[in-house]
Amino acid sequence: MTRRALDLLGSRRNDRYEAALAALRGDTRDWWADTLARDPEDLGEGEEPATPDEDGLPRFLEGTVMPWFDGRRKELANRPLIREQAFGEALDPDKLERLGRYEVHLDRKLERMLAMLMRLKELRHGPVAG
Repeated sequence: MTRRALDLLGSRRNDRYEAALAALRGDTRDWWADTLARDPEDLGEGEEPATPDEDGLPRFLEGTVMPWFDGRRKELANRPLIREQAFGEALDPDKLERLGRYEVHLDRKLERMLAMLMRLKELRHGPVAG
């Protein structure tokens, strides 16, 4: 949709700005509106204020939107590698060993507690006939 809008801006139509704006996705149009509404004092050094015309919109699309899409495309292409790295870093064998020891410790405590409960029940009701 952004490429279509850029093509419309390069066309010979009389209403190319309006047509290009209509061709953009809604969220890109909102982004453009937010860019236009920015306070000139908030602009970075050397950054020009956006203008709602046939010069400002292509500058925004080519300088901001298209690089964002390219970055997003790269992120999506590398998503499996990033996920694999994150899982690899999340798996720490030392932590698993500590968790295993803690699990064994809790199992032993549970067994002792159950044995104690069985003894208390036996004391309260007398020996269990078997």
